[in-house]
Amino acid sequence: MSKVMVMDHPLIQHKIGIIRRMETGSKEFREMIGEIAMLMCYEATRDLKLVDVNIETPICEMTAKELAGKKLAVVPILRAGLGMVDGMLTMIPAAKVGHIGLYRDPETLEPVEYYCKLPADSSEREVFVVDPMLATGGSSVAAIQMLKDKGVKRIRFMCIIAAPEGVKRMKETHPDVDIYIGALDKCLNDHGYIVPGLGDAGDRIFGTK
Repeated sequence: MSKVMVMDHPLIQHKIGIIRRMETGSKEFREMIGEIAMLMCYEATRDLKLVDVNIETPICEMTAKELAGKKLAVVPILRAGLGMVDGMLTMIPAAKVGHIGLYRDPETLEPVEYYCKLPADSSEREVFVVDPMLATGGSSVAAIQMLKDKGVKRIRFMCIIAAPEGVKRMKETHPDVDIYIGALDKCLNDHGYIVPGLGDAGDRIFGTK
């Protein structure tokens, strides 16, 4: 069963408080999203496997630790997920980056893929799917299914703000995917926005409103 981890770190909570504010402009919002992603990445990678390696310090030989197996990949859901990539790469610079683009069909309201480009060896990597908001769960559920269809086996999902409805849908559809959340909010409103939330993350990151 998937693990759902809501971050309780004071720095994460403080920065989420800043991005929620209406008066926070695009530049500061963008910077904060990156910083929150970096701090969340630190917490979410706590259980990565390590192996022993022999190294030489300027003083002597010793046994040190390094990450085991294949490295990581970060896959943002376009476009808002892009805001989290640099923060993740600050922590894991060797990670490869893929991209998934989805839009919602106005008739069926279901997500439709318009772009998917993944690192060639994604199926051997631990993949972090990132999107600032987990609202209805439609996009993230579809994105994760796309990855599974392409042979990716180890997937984690990371968002900054989530609604209980989205978490429930994710757990039901992808019970094998761990979910990392910055703040778990109250509910969705009639327009599918998270309450209290922060509005449209994409518009606020890119200044398109």
